[in-house]
Amino acid sequence: MRYGKFGLGIAIAAMGIMSGYAAQRGENPGGPDPYLWLSDIQGKKPLAWVKDQTDKTNAALKPQAFYKETYQQILTALNAPDRIAYGNLSHQWVFNFWQDKAHVRGVWRRASIASYNTGKPEWKTLFDVDAWNRKLGKEWVWNGSDCNDALTHCLLFLSPGGGDALEIREFDVTTQRFLDKGFALPMAKSSAQFIDENTVLFATDFGKGTMTTSSYPRIVKMWKRGQKIADARVVYSGKPSDVWAQLAVFHGPSGTVPIIIRGLTFFTAEFFYVKADGKTVKLPLPIGADLKGVTRGQLVATLRNAWTPHGQKKIGQGSLIAFDLNTFIATGKLPKVAVLATPDSHGTIDSVAPGRDAVFAAEFENVTGSVHVYGFDKGAWNETVLDLPKGGSAQIVSSNDFGPEAYLTFESFLTPPTLYAYDGKAVKAIKSLPARFDASTMTSEQFWATSKDGTKIPYFVIKRKDAKGPIPTILYSYGGFELALTPWYWNDGHRPIEAGEAWIAKGGAMVVANIRGGGEFGPAWHQAALKYNHAKAFEDFEAVARDIIAKKLTTPKQLGIVGASNGGLLVTATMVKAPDLFSAVVCQRPLIDMVRYTQFGAGASWVDEYGDPADPKMRAYIETYSPYQLVKKDVKYPAQLYITETTDDRVTPVFARMMAAKTEAQGHDVLFHESAEGGHGPGSTNAAQAEMWALSYTFFANKLGLTKK
Repeated sequence: MRYGKFGLGIAIAAMGIMSGYAAQRGENPGGPDPYLWLSDIQGKKPLAWVKDQTDKTNAALKPQAFYKETYQQILTALNAPDRIAYGNLSHQWVFNFWQDKAHVRGVWRRASIASYNTGKPEWKTLFDVDAWNRKLGKEWVWNGSDCNDALTHCLLFLSPGGGDALEIREFDVTTQRFLDKGFALPMAKSSAQFIDENTVLFATDFGKGTMTTSSYPRIVKMWKRGQKIADARVVYSGKPSDVWAQLAVFHGPSGTVPIIIRGLTFFTAEFFYVKADGKTVKLPLPIGADLKGVTRGQLVATLRNAWTPHGQKKIGQGSLIAFDLNTFIATGKLPKVAVLATPDSHGTIDSVAPGRDAVFAAEFENVTGSVHVYGFDKGAWNETVLDLPKGGSAQIVSSNDFGPEAYLTFESFLTPPTLYAYDGKAVKAIKSLPARFDASTMTSEQFWATSKDGTKIPYFVIKRKDAKGPIPTILYSYGGFELALTPWYWNDGHRPIEAGEAWIAKGGAMVVANIRGGGEFGPAWHQAALKYNHAKAFEDFEAVARDIIAKKLTTPKQLGIVGASNGGLLVTATMVKAPDLFSAVVCQRPLIDMVRYTQFGAGASWVDEYGDPADPKMRAYIETYSPYQLVKKDVKYPAQLYITETTDDRVTPVFARMMAAKTEAQGHDVLFHESAEGGHGPGSTNAAQAEMWALSYTFFANKLGLTKK
């Protein structure tokens, strides 16, 4: 099955965790860092500090009526039975993972395509995570699955606390039981996929020296049923200096295509086809290619950089391409590369989902999208643009490797999502989410700010139509890793969730900035803010803040900023650069100490994004914006709320802990909240998501004047 915007995709799980005390190399020049002790993530003393700080935050925010109302609004929306159950297609089935009030950890289930298309699927539960946890007395979190072609056996991925480290076990779909002697991998940073019913391709921690310096597996093995793990055949071994060795196994009527991805950096890779005998053949893709899948024997990818295939014409950056894989495997020569689409400077191909008969691509222009279908018939490609609404995000949910079907969705900041079914000929709406707020009272507009270097930066403003004068406003962005922020109906907890009801309807405004570093205008938009240019993302963010103040939408006293992960770096870096521009900062599971970021979690894998602080020249540049090093005692900063999770083994809670402790010691207005589980957020349960965002909105309401305590 192929997954689009709402599916699993080719999951690249960020891995690795370091003991904080191993990071002493990053000590400040003036002596040991007095807050580095907090990097002992599971240490007794740090956890006691975490509890004290979290209790303080809970006592300050949770008793408030605004918190209670907002928490209940968000939780009700997340648990609502009328939500759209987005499904992943495979053969004649639609698979779905579902959480609600009765299924806190969730159930994995399936329905027939015919049943699903009625809008009222007849679900059959395959695996109940809550029931499994009750049986074991543990708190496992669902991390996905991979099934064989017959859909009789599946590998289930479960993690404790929602972290990236997981356990893999083979599950019999018919009996709904784990196999006693099936494929199984103990807790580690692993990946595994079926090649056939009795063969699995997998990568894991095989012991000392088998992981990369970025803490990812570098060795891939082919594992036959009945073999011991130690006896599985090594089919690929990367270098310790690589970022990772990842898997991508594509299935379909034309056969199975197992591919190993050697991560040279986070954004460059080499690709190897795995033959039946375990030997590998390097594919003729440029290292900047982003592999998407296979349609009718055609290997499909997008290009992060322009490419001139040997003896062929130059292909533009950001293009969607395909070539005949079977011809290459048989001859060893690259056949003619077909160019399916090349976006312009204000466009991007946001997601791609190859299916049995066609390639589905969500293409955006000026941050609004449409879905294009590229069919392959009689050796030629043809294009169709599907009849979906305009002015928002038209996206792919899933496509079928074994049929013509695909599921699509459309939504915007004020339009609830509608799910569409495509049967190979036409699209049909099958279910819409009921409105969560009265959009007729609100407006959504796109504006453009001018950044420091003259670049025009798009942003959206969503507010009530009757809003008069400056109003409390939350500015949100991300600005990294080629991630595009396209319009959504406030239904994704990784971004501001349920804002229509929780914030805008109450009189506040939301601003979403499409700054450089993201993927809104293709790879070039991302590359414009890499390494020595990373501060351009902060400049863009600041430019949008100044623009909305100049337009009198808000004032510095009424303006707050929020960001998570790389977005946490964004908001704290902008805070220390322009402290007078804001009154509140919510920083979720952030990167902050950029001098030491490579020494924690999966940080070493992000050198291609930020640069390596071990390089003196690069470190000197990083020190010009790294928030942890720049925050000062004698500067008045906005009020700050740091939110993180103990089990985050990707970014880790280290940065939020140390920044909160340092700024609090300097006398600034600081709150800190750390959940025991959730991994790299936004929480393992709907209740955890509701808690995180209710705390965030309540903090903003207090500091920006939307409500009184």
